Amino acid sequence: MFENELGDGDATANWLLIKGNKILVFIDKVQFTLPEINIYKLSKKMAKSQYLDRVDGRSCYVAELTADTVAPEGMLFYDLRGLLGQIPDDLFFLAGKAFQILHWDHTHKYCSQCGAQTENKIDERAKLCPSCGFVNYPRISPAIIVAITKGREILLAKGSSFQTNFYSVLAGFVEPGETFEECVQREVEEEVGLKVKNIKYFGSQPWPFPDSIMVGFTSEYESGDIIMDKKEILDAGWFSADQLPKVPGIGSIARHLIDWFVQS
Repeated sequence: MFENELGDGDATANWLLIKGNKILVFIDKVQFTLPEINIYKLSKKMAKSQYLDRVDGRSCYVAELTADTVAPEGMLFYDLRGLLGQIPDDLFFLAGKAFQILHWDHTHKYCSQCGAQTENKIDERAKLCPSCGFVNYPRISPAIIVAITKGREILLAKGSSFQTNFYSVLAGFVEPGETFEECVQREVEEEVGLKVKNIKYFGSQPWPFPDSIMVGFTSEYESGDIIMDKKEILDAGWFSADQLPKVPGIGSIARHLIDWFVQS
């Protein structure tokens, strides 16, 4: 089921409620429909909704609340990034999926082929153009993230787009016609002027800011001196495990890669 309307038996469905770039929570927990909350009062503030999945045998939906919605007593609207590492991974990824689906719904209201207004496809998660029949699926933007080691040191950089003053491993979006490994080599060379070898898959993580999936790798320094791309990188250097600068918080694949280095 992928339609917006509630189906039969969905009166007990779980809901994730979002306003702007924030999600409604009880203190630090992603909000589902609970006895303390009357979802039908909040439903008057729903601008739109989308089916997400089934969770513990119950349907789960995401709804966008209007800008004037006030959080019920005992609740608040919380930035999704702030929940990373603070709630169980399965709940964070479900909340991330909710943001990603709403973002897709916002950005695909009209057919990119003929301009007609799209509608939800009933049998799968997709937007169907009733005019020309074009089908559009949720966008997923793959990006690599890589830990580069040189003996007992790891390369860390401070990116120009980082909102806080921390250092992290390098990352970048995959380009058309490019393998993940080729992307690793290109991004590293572009951002810090180095060549790397022994590129190995590490793991992946959905990254709903707004629609990425981070594909993690480890690699080893091969050659070159650090020459920073000043537009992307503010500072970069080699760090030992006992002299790390401020790094990303727990929960992100960037932190998993750094922890892997520390523990190896």
